[in-house]
Amino acid sequence: MERPIVYLCAIAAVGLLAGCGSGGQGQLVGALGRPGWYDVDPYGMNYIPMGSFIMGPSDQDVPYATVTKSKTVSVQAFYIDQTEITNNEYRQFVYYVRDSIAKRILGDEDIGEHVLTEDEYGEEIDPPVINWRERINWYGEEEREALADLFLSESEQFYRRREVDTRKLMFEYYWIDLKEAARKANNARDLDLSYTNVKGQNNAIRGHSDRSKFIIKEVINVYPDTLVWVHDFTYSFNEPMTENYFWHPAYDEYPLVGVTWVQANAFNVWRTQLMNSWLEQNGDAFVNRFRLPTEAEWEYASRGGLDQAPFPWGGPYVRNRQGCFLGNFKPLHGNYVDDGGFHTVPVDSYTPNDYGLYSMAGNVAEWTSTAYDESVYDFDHDLNPEYSYDALMNDPPSLKRKVIRGGSWKDIGYYMQTGTRSYEYQDTTKAYIGFRSVMTFLGRGKAINAEDL
Repeated sequence: MERPIVYLCAIAAVGLLAGCGSGGQGQLVGALGRPGWYDVDPYGMNYIPMGSFIMGPSDQDVPYATVTKSKTVSVQAFYIDQTEITNNEYRQFVYYVRDSIAKRILGDEDIGEHVLTEDEYGEEIDPPVINWRERINWYGEEEREALADLFLSESEQFYRRREVDTRKLMFEYYWIDLKEAARKANNARDLDLSYTNVKGQNNAIRGHSDRSKFIIKEVINVYPDTLVWVHDFTYSFNEPMTENYFWHPAYDEYPLVGVTWVQANAFNVWRTQLMNSWLEQNGDAFVNRFRLPTEAEWEYASRGGLDQAPFPWGGPYVRNRQGCFLGNFKPLHGNYVDDGGFHTVPVDSYTPNDYGLYSMAGNVAEWTSTAYDESVYDFDHDLNPEYSYDALMNDPPSLKRKVIRGGSWKDIGYYMQTGTRSYEYQDTTKAYIGFRSVMTFLGRGKAINAEDL
């Protein structure tokens, strides 16, 4: 096999040059010119230190006849949202998708400067980028005509309201299938990058001839299913929630519901892009990506540092000393209101746990990244345990199950326990399931006490 060409720094006969690069005075000092890294807590998130805990049910595993075992696992440090994602936070995502579609349409029609084709130095930008500094005049005559297809047709309008056709709010993004790329079986790595020397010794390095097959494109409709309040509860009057919950200002700080597991992932991709775009403009290093928590991360965070705590607040009771309920759930048969809520409540209601996290029990159950399997504790790793599966369209429903945690406003107290597992299908929407985001901490961990310094 032909040896790859290696370019070396030339050594002059009359003198030794300093090297290919400058600096370091010939010493091993690391690559120079690297950007500095100053870790800052992401807005609205709390830091969770690395640690180990006993993962599993704190009570009898009633629904599954004690098939779920307990095991000691370790979890890397991470950030997690203090609260569930709210309607208003998710609305920022919906507005971004809406405005980006509108700006591309206006750019194609050469209306305003919504799309940039040249940079500040006159160099061509290929492909063009959206100019977010240019405001959209939604009421301009040219704009209204160009954007007509983005809105509902007259036959679908209600009382002639000019409303965006939410079916067209599609978000396109990409992700890299690292697990498939790392797979060793079936000649997954088909490019020979090794070198055999004259002694017959081989470094046995392999790679991929086409990395594009691991870049996965997704196109997702981002609008939440507002009809969940009706179709989830037969013979129940919830029309006002359908009509108002996502859009009315009264519910801005209430937890988002009606999104699939896939939509939750898309939101986190956008959230990452939003943060990194701002950092790039300031010449700063990128942050780690936002994502759904693993099941282990969620349980670890919900316990708030309390070992074997059955509830996020610690003790085995769902009331405090004054007799008040400590979360939003279904406390009694047919009685949803004794806990202070009817449906959902604002995300910062009730007392947070010792990690400063609100509603880790009740309000809405929360999506995790983990695929559901009854026996997962028997085979997943004890180091950052995670079981994931990218279900295909034709896969049976059992392979589309994702773990949900925390219980909701319509669940009994058992589902509020820190160790209780349940699931829902990744392509379904419910009036009682939301989510919060996490971000893996980059590095060993933060010093939170003097003894950690």
